[in-house]
Amino acid sequence: MRPADTWRDYELLDATNHNRLERWGSTLLIRPDPQVIWKNAETSPLWAKADAIYYRSAKGGGQWNYHKKLPQKWQIHWQDLTLIVSPTGFKHTGVFPEQAVNWAWYQEKIRQAGRPIKVLNLFGYTGGATLACLAAGASVTHVDASKGMVAWARENAAASHLADRPCRWIVDDCAKFVQREIRRGNKYDGVIMDPPSYGRGPGGEIWKLEDNVYDLIALTEQVLSDDPLFFAINSYTEGLSPAVMEYIVKTTLCPVQGGHTHCDEIGLPVSATGGVVPCGATAIWEK
Repeated sequence: MRPADTWRDYELLDATNHNRLERWGSTLLIRPDPQVIWKNAETSPLWAKADAIYYRSAKGGGQWNYHKKLPQKWQIHWQDLTLIVSPTGFKHTGVFPEQAVNWAWYQEKIRQAGRPIKVLNLFGYTGGATLACLAAGASVTHVDASKGMVAWARENAAASHLADRPCRWIVDDCAKFVQREIRRGNKYDGVIMDPPSYGRGPGGEIWKLEDNVYDLIALTEQVLSDDPLFFAINSYTEGLSPAVMEYIVKTTLCPVQGGHTHCDEIGLPVSATGGVVPCGATAIWEK
């Protein structure tokens, strides 16, 4: 497992009994996490000082219970990037901090390439991976079906002083966008995809990762350039192991592109115990 241990503005302080205690800058939040099935004692004294707690509803969704008035949004930093944090009604904050290990990997690959690199970031969310690639010198096409998320990503780019970097911000269904790029003959040296476990497209299309991911990877392979650098896919779906995703990537890309694959879990170190909470998986193809 690769732990995201390079943060200063984010910290997973403690984790027990289906909950995380997290520090986002100077703000303390408690959020549910289905992976945290252990029931250790609450080691950190900061549990009682949380500024807000997210409670799930038996009917689905949930809500925040604020112990003090918080700003609607605030900023945190990773390396030279500035990311806007804002608690949403779906428990998320706009940042998946475990992805910092992948952001650093993308940057290293882009910088080592020694040539212009074009990256396609599908399901780009609020743009952490996009910003990392832009900061490393790549040009990026950022695609997400949510207009609000793309606007949030652009706000992050401006806050990170990257708004003038070469980036196309696209609000579209990812599969349909890739189909159009194939017809247009557009090619990319790197592909990142961070698909949700479940969702709906702008036209009401149902997306279920385990049912749709193979076809999407096979489709997206067709927009790789003649000298591609990497292809990375992230998953948060419980039960879909890193090895399953690597198998799909290996059997889809290697017969056409050569190269090799690897996979692993990514996670967040817990300050109180020294353990690491698993937070998803990544499968990567690289030349």
